Amino acid sequence: MSFETRAERMSHLTGHERTFEPSEIIVSKTDTKGRITYANQVFQRVAGYTEAELLGKPHSIVRHPDMPRCVFKYLWDTIAAGREVFAYVLNRSKCGDHYWVFAHVTPTFDHHNRIISYHSSRRVPCRKALSTIIPIYQSLMGVEKRHANPQDQWKASLPVLVDTLTKAGVSYDEFIFSITDQNVGAAA
Repeated sequence: MSFETRAERMSHLTGHERTFEPSEIIVSKTDTKGRITYANQVFQRVAGYTEAELLGKPHSIVRHPDMPRCVFKYLWDTIAAGREVFAYVLNRSKCGDHYWVFAHVTPTFDHHNRIISYHSSRRVPCRKALSTIIPIYQSLMGVEKRHANPQDQWKASLPVLVDTLTKAGVSYDEFIFSITDQNVGAAA
């Protein structure tokens, strides 16, 4: 199985934004390695993939190249530690369009309290929150673009994210909820 390089992913971007209805929820489930085990019809439609194209594939199949790796590092570290996380995520559809989501990702536990999978529900984000997130993500991407190796990218940008939150005097969760409209998905 081959994966696209960053340059290949960038060359397939259309600049067109896809949207979905505020009443809709994109749902997916993955195993503990991030391979998709369930993708609802909304996910399939918005991402432009069939169920057969998604099942068994890494969730990163919808990763947009302009999404900071450090945010995913934080997300994966949080859920692997058994905690839920909320995040604004820029995704890429099969045809190269992009779409924003407000994601809520949670671990699923077995009866021995071991993590056996992850569940993600994604809603339409409010535009006001995106006006705050986009410049932060652009700044983080500026740091990441100075490094070729993905691990070096998140290692360089994660301290920038932490420093941004520290200067604001808030935790990651406090920051996310401070910019999140209580009516997530409502036109704002």
